[in-house]
Amino acid sequence: MPRILLFLFISAVLRAEDDLEGAVRKIFGVLQIVDEHGAEAVNREKAFYGGIIPGMLRRLDPHSAFMDPEQFGQLKRMQRSESKGFGSVVSILPGRVIVLQTLPGTPMQRSGISAGDEIVAINNIALAPLTPEQLIQVLSEARQGQALVHVRKPGNMRPLTFTLTPQEMQTPSVERAFHLEPGIGYLRVASFDESTARDMKAAIEKLGGASLKGLVLDLRSNPGGAVSSALDAAALFLAPGQVVLSAKGRRVSAEEKVPGIATPYPFPVSVIVTGKTASAAEILSGALQDHDRATIVGEPTFGKGLVQNVMPLSEGTALALTTAFYYTPSGRSIQKPLEGMQLEQSTQKPTQVFKTDKGRAVRGGGGIEPDMGVLAPPTKRLEQFLEASGAYTVFATEYLRGKPEVTAKFEPPADMIDKFRAYLSQNRVQPSLGEWFSSADWIRFRLRQEIVNQALGVEKGDEIEAEREPFIQTALGALRGR
Repeated sequence: MPRILLFLFISAVLRAEDDLEGAVRKIFGVLQIVDEHGAEAVNREKAFYGGIIPGMLRRLDPHSAFMDPEQFGQLKRMQRSESKGFGSVVSILPGRVIVLQTLPGTPMQRSGISAGDEIVAINNIALAPLTPEQLIQVLSEARQGQALVHVRKPGNMRPLTFTLTPQEMQTPSVERAFHLEPGIGYLRVASFDESTARDMKAAIEKLGGASLKGLVLDLRSNPGGAVSSALDAAALFLAPGQVVLSAKGRRVSAEEKVPGIATPYPFPVSVIVTGKTASAAEILSGALQDHDRATIVGEPTFGKGLVQNVMPLSEGTALALTTAFYYTPSGRSIQKPLEGMQLEQSTQKPTQVFKTDKGRAVRGGGGIEPDMGVLAPPTKRLEQFLEASGAYTVFATEYLRGKPEVTAKFEPPADMIDKFRAYLSQNRVQPSLGEWFSSADWIRFRLRQEIVNQALGVEKGDEIEAEREPFIQTALGALRGR
């Protein structure tokens, strides 16, 4: 057993025991008794790697963990934004998985599967009875090895069978970059890996660089990743010498500042966050807020502000260990309280008020509080039903079989909404006139988006969605008001 793990186990689980040698004897004494008198001989590797070490780490905090060789290898691939997959973008509905786009040069594209096709079974598991959560699980498991995929193409009742082998693919952390309106850019960053800051800069330059009038930076559901990349991203917007974060722990005390050679962009910024925005994404959001560099829009963030070091060990294993806490430039702790953990006392602090550079009050005590909250408008009953049924996607597939001309500025023909209503009626969906006319504008909008999704790709469909998406529109309004 690696010496550092044994030391950590003793100090955390038996921290009241001053006699280190005595603590070691207790541990091995228990193992010896179990080994000699148990119903079966002890697998000592499993006892340490699968029991003692994980059990001890679970009491520290939710993020400290022991990684076996496979898990450590997976972490390295994630840091490089590499993952196995078949190369498709799909719409997941209850019991249905419909292909929206296949990426060039991927197993899906090479097999002949295309937009509008429906995946009806994977590895002989029928998808019709499954919930969206179960579908996601089946799709995730399928990417781990060769998969048998049954696909029904539009107009064909009989499914076709494909054997697909997943391949390593580079997953871009900067997922979307486009203009919301002339001079206003939009950037969606899904995570922070080694190349994220470089990719952000390249995307901003394509949108107009320093000549932009403003930028909406979308960090919704961004779980974080490489903190160094978040520091580099902060240097795109903050002045040289400004503090980005500080880290404080029992044996750690450090402060990170924007390098003196940085040349930040001058345009105003709005940052969108939600309850799933965490870690490195919170560090960037907090720094921009504390320096009054950006308006934070959305929901309070997750609150993961633990400094974690990954320590490689013998036999390809590793230890992810919390060594300190992250603080924003104003002194706010990002970490939310950890109840029932060893770090509970360190994180159970009363909510405090801090000041930004311009003297605005911001609250600490876990996560980043937005400057502007967003409440999504209520969805009408008919609109909820149509989303869950997959009607937009199926109708769009049928419409595109006629090979109409579809451009990025596509608008549904005048008679399309009537044809959609007739399609719904054929499928025994007959809303009242009041329901139909109150949702007609939204239905036309969703048909437009879904047709563009399948004809031109989900990137163009996302540009249409942004026209009405409440988080994006609130962030855009914040830029106009600055």
